[in-house]
Amino acid sequence: MRKETTGEVETALFTPMEERGEKDSSIMGQEKEDEGKSKGQQHIQTPPTVDKEENCVEVHAGIKENGKQKVMEMEEDMKKEMELEAEVKVELCQSVADLQMGFIQGTDLFGYVGIEAVLDQMRRKTMKAGFEFNIMVVGQSGLGKSTLVNTLFKSKISRKSCTPHYEEEISKTVKLHAVSHMIEEKGVKMKLTVIDTPGFGDQINNENCWQPIVKYVNEQYEKYLREELNVNRKRRIPDSRVHCCIYFLPATGHRLRPIDVEFMKRLGKIVNIVPVIAKSDTLTVEERQEFKDRIRQDLASNGIHVYPQKEYDEDPEERILNDKIRESIPFAVVGTDKEHQVNGNKVLGRKTKWGIIEVENVAHCEFANLRDLLIRSHLQDLKDVTHNILYETYRVRRLNESNINFNELELSAWPLENGTDKCESDSHL
Repeated sequence: MRKETTGEVETALFTPMEERGEKDSSIMGQEKEDEGKSKGQQHIQTPPTVDKEENCVEVHAGIKENGKQKVMEMEEDMKKEMELEAEVKVELCQSVADLQMGFIQGTDLFGYVGIEAVLDQMRRKTMKAGFEFNIMVVGQSGLGKSTLVNTLFKSKISRKSCTPHYEEEISKTVKLHAVSHMIEEKGVKMKLTVIDTPGFGDQINNENCWQPIVKYVNEQYEKYLREELNVNRKRRIPDSRVHCCIYFLPATGHRLRPIDVEFMKRLGKIVNIVPVIAKSDTLTVEERQEFKDRIRQDLASNGIHVYPQKEYDEDPEERILNDKIRESIPFAVVGTDKEHQVNGNKVLGRKTKWGIIEVENVAHCEFANLRDLLIRSHLQDLKDVTHNILYETYRVRRLNESNINFNELELSAWPLENGTDKCESDSHL
């Protein structure tokens, strides 16, 4: 009896241990499953087996089989998830590749947007509305100012060439004449205004002969400023400001004259000045180069700023181009409006006993460089410098002066607001 009871006790003692082993194994299996779900791609390790005992071999074998089945199921689920993710990635890559093949061309990274179409829009608007360009020519009589302007634009637009057989005595006092023409080329319209200054430097006493020119330039700035300050201003303000002033130097071969220095000192602060050597065909190549070197030295020693100014260079590429232009200033030019036959081709030139001086040939003169500067490469820059720098300087100065005058008026009217002064003023009235 005692043996049976001891056997029953032993079995009773073993059964809780087996149940505990099953519970522990199930708990360990759940923990491993949670870790496998959280880690994603990590493989789930099989739960550790309980130490084998002779009386519980079958129970542990069943537990092992159940654990293996669970592990196999988890591995199959993970494989399916990985396959689904791989398929999704492949589909996304294919869709992105299709988009790139459809929109991206060449080395572009984000495809064509169409921003460059803005240039076409601006071009169409400019062609419809046109634009203004105002140029002033200053120099003594007989230096070929009108002829050079006609050569620049290849048409008779100067003051003396507006009508055939135009003969008028040029006055010997500085009077400004402005003539406007509408020029159209390949659908682009430009309103060109040429301001001539007959009589400049022709008198014996040329003191203050630049004052009418300075007054005219400031009047155009004032006119534009008043239009801007109007309450109901125009949608497009007419631009009569001087964008460029071509200053003609006589081909003396010496240095700048005092009138040249004084004029360019005063005008260089309010307008873009481009100096040229008129009728440079009267100088030899060596004389012309020496004369240009002396003029550049005089400009630097007197602090005269001519266009293009170094302080206005914004881009390194523009600086390189402008440095080349500054090295060739002043331009040695020759002007004419007559055509001649040279090797079967019609060219603009001056006929002499020893040959024809071709105006547009760089080996003969620098007229082509001047035309490229004024029209083909820097025309818009001349207008931008005039508006953003020269006119802006004038506008700030005028507004400061008006504010000072307004404050002075307020201070002078302030005592009248006191009681005694106001009564006295009323009694006087």
